Amino acid sequence: MSYFLVVSRTHGETVLTQYQRLREEQLLFDIVLVADGTEFPAHRSLLACSSDYFRVLFKDYTRESKASVIHLQVVSSTGLHHVLDFIYTSWLSLSPETLEDTLEAAGYLQVTEAIGLCSQYITNNLSLENCCFFANVASRFGLRDALTAANRYISRNLCRLPQCSSDSETQLDLNPESMMAVVGSNDMPRVTELQLLVLVLEWLKNNPLSVVHNNLLLGKIRYGLIPVEELTNLYSQNEVLQTAYIKSLVLNAMRYHSLSRQQPLNQCTQSTVRTQRSQIILVGGGTLRDGLVGEVVVFNPYLKTFRAITDLKRKVQNHCVCVVGNFLYVLGGEVVQVNDNEKLATTLVTNQVCRYDPRFNKWLETAGMIEKRARFSCCTVEDNIFAIGGSGGINSLHSSVEVYDINTDKWEKVRDLPQKMHGHACTVYKDTIYISGGMHENHRESSKEVYSFNLLDGLWKKRAAMSIARFGHQMATMKEKIFAFLGMYEPFCDIERYDPVENQWTRLHPVLYDRFCYGMAVMDSSVLMIGGKKWHNSQEVATQNVIEYDVDRDSWKEVCKLPCPLYGLQCAVLQLLEVPHA
Repeated sequence: MSYFLVVSRTHGETVLTQYQRLREEQLLFDIVLVADGTEFPAHRSLLACSSDYFRVLFKDYTRESKASVIHLQVVSSTGLHHVLDFIYTSWLSLSPETLEDTLEAAGYLQVTEAIGLCSQYITNNLSLENCCFFANVASRFGLRDALTAANRYISRNLCRLPQCSSDSETQLDLNPESMMAVVGSNDMPRVTELQLLVLVLEWLKNNPLSVVHNNLLLGKIRYGLIPVEELTNLYSQNEVLQTAYIKSLVLNAMRYHSLSRQQPLNQCTQSTVRTQRSQIILVGGGTLRDGLVGEVVVFNPYLKTFRAITDLKRKVQNHCVCVVGNFLYVLGGEVVQVNDNEKLATTLVTNQVCRYDPRFNKWLETAGMIEKRARFSCCTVEDNIFAIGGSGGINSLHSSVEVYDINTDKWEKVRDLPQKMHGHACTVYKDTIYISGGMHENHRESSKEVYSFNLLDGLWKKRAAMSIARFGHQMATMKEKIFAFLGMYEPFCDIERYDPVENQWTRLHPVLYDRFCYGMAVMDSSVLMIGGKKWHNSQEVATQNVIEYDVDRDSWKEVCKLPCPLYGLQCAVLQLLEVPHA
């Protein structure tokens, strides 16, 4: 015998609707709930189906199973009213004023779906005015998802939260669990570490903790990001900072500050900027109209915004940049020197090196290179900076290679290149340096040659040549492969990919936008080409667009425009402290 099993998708909703109609018409009530002296007639069967508390209460072996009136001493009339409305209608009316009463009733009566809606309400309605209050509510009632969301919101908006308000709870009213999470956050825009420490010290005055919990909370402060004078003053004035554990962190920070040149090698959590996103730094170069630029600009690739963060120690082009420990090094290049008497501008090649610290927005002069270099290449291997080849001035090319030891602040020469060259590019793959192209001594044309250098054997080895001769181009390592991008004087806009294991090059999708003298940065699986020049009617024209190469899709697209056409720049990826707005 065959049969069909069918289901009604409206039956459950219809039954609930009928219960609500009985409630409105005051029919078939068989129980009265009392809270704060207020009576709420109800139906046992629906209560037992909606609440684990009532399901157990109404079983035959309990004293209350036969009672016609149940007094609920714990819940408020407001909370019970909202929970009963939910039981009968599936709708829960919530506001900050009724949230705690509703949660208390839903928790006591074990109406889990109502508790879930309260958690969702908190998560979806966070604002500057209520986030601290909601975090405290979520902590009190164990709403883990809502608490996580509230803590994250507070961290992201700490700089904008009201410091003192009679209408809303502030950071100083936060529960210990939230304060611990906020101070441990890696995402706290526009709040300096000094401001955060002051806030924590004020909070501890209002919320005294045990020594262990004091240490846990204060141990999350990044003392290496606090200026020495302010840190010294706060340490001497606050006993909670003088426990053995916190004292050790403060002393480590002092030592970190005292060894300024070695700071890139001594990075740890205590000196790491609180941010989850890196940004691209645009260094040097110039415009066709105004010449070399002095501002260092940061490009936010997520928001597509540009802002100046500092000024260069000297305006420069055909230089190199690299990053060690989230410190930016600017090496060599060409600077313009003006003769005051004759008012003549002279371009000079320099060996000078300076370092930028994004934590304190400061520059530091470090030891200069042994050779003056422009149109050279640089890279980092095991926190050592290599400067390779380049031009020393008119008709002067280098084959020399030198390495900077950050620990000793000294440059040393290592094995020379196979020949003198400039305008070549370099990248690093598994601690091996790869260089390509450029122009070699006594050659007037660009080169296709590729060499590698490994620290273990200290030798330059010839590798498979590129299919295109390149000069003034760029290289990048991504996903176990090396990519070579555009340079000057190239008849095509092709790019190539090199497999270091197979020692083989492969042509990829050409760039739709010809360019040279551009800045380049690698972000995740994308390469950004910023500014540069292109040929137009046999003339060099500065470009203003930022284009992106997607490695996974082998495709190009334009992402935004620069504030003005810029060429000859170098780019680096840094994590930056978002300072408070003026």
